[in-house]
Amino acid sequence: MKAIAIGHSTYDTTIITDTYPIENLKYRLPSSITCSGGPASNAAYLLAKWNMDTTIASLVGNDYYGKLIKKDFDQIKANTNYFELKNKHETDSSYIIANTSNGSRTILTCKDGKKYDRLDFDIKDKYDLILVDGEHYKTAEKVLERNNQAISVLDAGRLCDETRKLGKLVTYVVCSKDFAEDFTMKDLDKIDINTLKEVHDDIASYFETNVIITLEANGSFTKINDEYKLIPSIEVESVDATGAGDIFHGAFLYFIGNNYPLEESIKLASIAGAISVTRIGSRNSIPTLEEVLDTAGYDQLI
Repeated sequence: MKAIAIGHSTYDTTIITDTYPIENLKYRLPSSITCSGGPASNAAYLLAKWNMDTTIASLVGNDYYGKLIKKDFDQIKANTNYFELKNKHETDSSYIIANTSNGSRTILTCKDGKKYDRLDFDIKDKYDLILVDGEHYKTAEKVLERNNQAISVLDAGRLCDETRKLGKLVTYVVCSKDFAEDFTMKDLDKIDINTLKEVHDDIASYFETNVIITLEANGSFTKINDEYKLIPSIEVESVDATGAGDIFHGAFLYFIGNNYPLEESIKLASIAGAISVTRIGSRNSIPTLEEVLDTAGYDQLI
């Protein structure tokens, strides 16, 4: 199986605290953690870490942080033929406040709003599995159209024109609670099955494809064989939720690509995401395939 992830890469600095900062005070904190990040980037790293033939298509600056991100992929033996280090482009950076008392994370991402570069590769290679996150729309669109028999996933983390368009080209729209709320203007803070059904159907009607709504600690909601299903996650003590959604998407694509049933793929992806929130830092928190299978009670892949 050959996979490609097309989208955003950042370099993350995670500041660890046991309370959310109050404005206009000074804090001395024991440590911070730095690592690569970004939705498609984290998913690609998971797939490569799990020994899948994986290509990452992304754009960073030809700078210190961009080279660190590429080095991470080279070390995990991902294909970086379409990973561009661009001169006069600054690698995006994210600053994350991880509140270990409740597992919340606040993410501030710095992007140059005046100049936004996009990938200009014409990717003609064939792939079995595709993940896109809305970044580099034209490249993602061409790859999806040229590989229309592939299993494809949209990481729908934010509502924008690009995710609206790409969602019509993929096999699965896997959207966050925030995306679902923004799309439908309905509140999902309380897990009400009737509201979830309405939200799911509104999104599925628009995209005309399979829809999975991730609900963080409350699991995931989807429809399988005309039956609505709220699929629970496992209970863990969360210290940092950064990257948990990215890890869910990568793991879901891995399992669905390896012919696991849809419900089982969601359960296993939820386990991968749940394990990750017990650790600090997005890239650092990606579990091994063996950890996920052991937690699920499997001796090996089905």
